[in-house]
Amino acid sequence: MTEPADSQRPRILRLYNLYRVVLGFCLALLTSTAARDGLLQLSNPQAYEIASWFYLLVNVLIAVLFHKGRRDLHLFVISLLDIFLLGIIFYAAGGAGSGFGNLLIVPVAIGNILLHGRVGLLLAALASLAIIYLTFFLTLSHPGVSQGYLQVGVLGCIYFAVALWVQRLSRRLRQSESLAQQQAASLASLERVNQLIIQRMRTGIIVVGTRHKVLQANEAAAQMLGKPIIRGMDIEELAVGLAHRLRQWEEMPSVRPMPFHNHSGGTEIMANFKPLATDSEETVLVFLDDNTQVAQQAQQMKLASLGRLTASIAHEIRNPLGAISHAAQLLSESQDLPAPDRRLSEIIQQHSQRMNKVIETVLELSRRRPSEPQLVDLGLWLQQFVADFSVSGSESDNLELEIADRAIQTRIDPSQLSQVLDNLCRNALRYSGEAGQERTIWLRLFIQTDSELPTLEVIDHGQGVAEEHLPHIFEPFFTTDAKGTGLGLYISRELCESNQARLEYEPMLPRGSCMRIIFAHPKRLV
Repeated sequence: MTEPADSQRPRILRLYNLYRVVLGFCLALLTSTAARDGLLQLSNPQAYEIASWFYLLVNVLIAVLFHKGRRDLHLFVISLLDIFLLGIIFYAAGGAGSGFGNLLIVPVAIGNILLHGRVGLLLAALASLAIIYLTFFLTLSHPGVSQGYLQVGVLGCIYFAVALWVQRLSRRLRQSESLAQQQAASLASLERVNQLIIQRMRTGIIVVGTRHKVLQANEAAAQMLGKPIIRGMDIEELAVGLAHRLRQWEEMPSVRPMPFHNHSGGTEIMANFKPLATDSEETVLVFLDDNTQVAQQAQQMKLASLGRLTASIAHEIRNPLGAISHAAQLLSESQDLPAPDRRLSEIIQQHSQRMNKVIETVLELSRRRPSEPQLVDLGLWLQQFVADFSVSGSESDNLELEIADRAIQTRIDPSQLSQVLDNLCRNALRYSGEAGQERTIWLRLFIQTDSELPTLEVIDHGQGVAEEHLPHIFEPFFTTDAKGTGLGLYISRELCESNQARLEYEPMLPRGSCMRIIFAHPKRLV
């Protein structure tokens, strides 16, 4: 059997001390002849007076000095002393006829609350023996006064009945308290687990209260919005785009909000809202999802479909295409073929090779392995890339590297970054001038001041992109070069998105182009 909770014992003991002090004060008042006249006939007034005042004094001292009572021995001594003093008062008041035997029920009951089991029953036994012995002693000392032994026996039975009933009741209370404590501990543990899960979730979660005040948010939400979230701050102060979409949702809940960027170069965020009705206030649960991850999943589904389609038609196209190319090559080797027909044969071979390249590029795109991001020092990586590119390129081509900070890192697949940057640099050189001419492009690596995201720019001073072509430069198979496939920038953007980066185009003034890669934060969850 478990002990009563330590926090409950002092409270019960304080109430018990207060009861005994009040009882002692009342018993002391009855020492006055005028106060007890007609109420009580004492068998020994002097003993009653001494015992009453001593009972009051002892209880006051106990209430002051032993108000905690955490040890069982202290509680047992207090209960035993209470029974002893009340027994003397019972004797001095005249025995069972005075009704003072009922006063021993309270110390027996309280003792069985604080002291369970055999110790509690021992108090009931001592109280019964005390009143039986004192009644017998009264019979000897006052032979002319009859004593009610039946009443004393009933009181003894009441003491034991109270002890057993209180023990049973206190046992149930202790079990209920223990169960409540276990459930409280389980709920507290579950709440800690829930908080940990919420903090570790990739989905950003914000609880918004009345007047659009932030009540709670997890770490993912702070990372997406790019600033710390403080309890009580206004949602407008946190993210203007999010506040606008919250108001839009409140006015038209059925309309799905559009994605937004919290700052330049930040993550594209999709917000969803769920009302939460509470007793105190109406709150809204805001879910923030990284739209680039959604786009990445859609891209993977698209590539899987493209891979199945390409695999099914590649064989049917490449075999006839190979036959056409081979026939055109044999035809061009004929000595009797006129010059105009020989030119037509060359055109057939060129376009056959171009079509075969398109098929190979699409197959490579559909079979592309998943990205394997790792922490990369972009400064060191770019220095090695420029060195390798200069060796493999023409001597007339120059790459100028500008690094704002040597300690710029991100998480990305190095092989896919090499593929993207190689394509961007070759495009920049192609549009900077003819092969063999002096051509220069610039690579600028820096960290954006507002978003703190690593950024790489590939800049050339060629003719740039015509304004009417800007909406289409990242579309597949769009090209202004007769020899191109139109898949270079499309593949580059897809590779960037698979690494949670973004590829953007910005025209340069007065002429030229800037292809900008905005990388993911190095501390971002993968």
